[in-house]
Amino acid sequence: MAVAGLAAILLAAGGAMAVNIETITVGDPGNAADTRYETPGYGAVNYTYQIGKYEVTAGQYTAFLNAVAKTDTYALYNSTMSRTDYGSGITQSGSPGSYTYSVATDFANRPVNYVTFWDSCRFANWLSNNQPTGAQGPGTTETGAYTLDGYNGNDGRTIQRNPGATWAVTSEDEWYKAAYYKGGGANAGYWDYPTSSNTAPGRDMNDASGNNANYYTGSEPYPIDNGKYTTIVGEFQNSPSPYGTFDQGGNVWEWNEAIPYQDSDYAYRGMRGGAFGESSVGYLLASSRTYGCAPTFEGGFSFGFRVSEVPEPGSAALVVFGGLALFRRSRRK
Repeated sequence: MAVAGLAAILLAAGGAMAVNIETITVGDPGNAADTRYETPGYGAVNYTYQIGKYEVTAGQYTAFLNAVAKTDTYALYNSTMSRTDYGSGITQSGSPGSYTYSVATDFANRPVNYVTFWDSCRFANWLSNNQPTGAQGPGTTETGAYTLDGYNGNDGRTIQRNPGATWAVTSEDEWYKAAYYKGGGANAGYWDYPTSSNTAPGRDMNDASGNNANYYTGSEPYPIDNGKYTTIVGEFQNSPSPYGTFDQGGNVWEWNEAIPYQDSDYAYRGMRGGAFGESSVGYLLASSRTYGCAPTFEGGFSFGFRVSEVPEPGSAALVVFGGLALFRRSRRK
């Protein structure tokens, strides 16, 4: 079990609880997309970025709730989170205006679930605003990476990542690259599974040989962790993605910014990676892309998310320009 150094929550000045998101650098900017299944494909990212090494945990989300949900204006908390089997172990106490939140010790480092896409965006806004304490509104949850202004509907297709955003819910390409791209150049290719393998992962909690994940086959013992459906993030310590992330296959589905389906009333948001309750390892495959889900849906006991930390557009351009300049100088020699 590899969660030492996770440091999900740190005690900050003034006694407030601050969240530390441990990230992994995803380099190789300008890599080719994976076009094995669709054109133009997925995974091409032209900048270096940081991505959460782990899924956002129940402990981290609890700190977020305590900072901004004394009055839970936009329903960031779902009472089903309190379950200690397939929930998050997060409990709400008190009354509107003085709500407090706590998390069961053995759930603090498991992924949060029962979150909507908009919950995920509000968490990213809070990170982008340097984790303020206060009511849900501009400067805390409603502005930052995304301009939400109270929106909590089933469409929201015009709500996209703002220029200059720092923290965000992962884009589909950011998520896909971190999960499957082999790394080491612009045309390194892609693995089939986010455990750096083309062989389907097993479900070994001891993880002695690597290539394991938390998913359900439909016949084997379920759940695999003593009655708790999610596993501790990083549990499969020998099964990282090529860049070093964990649990991008199994554990919980992870929201991303994509809109894979839309009609006149709905704009579904993307989900990748499969989850503990799926009866096929096929959902973990790079080739598995679903229609996503309505962004307001929070009944999903297997719905969670991961965040990325991205450079400001100007910084990304400088990196690319610098690389081109270095290339040109090298050609002159």
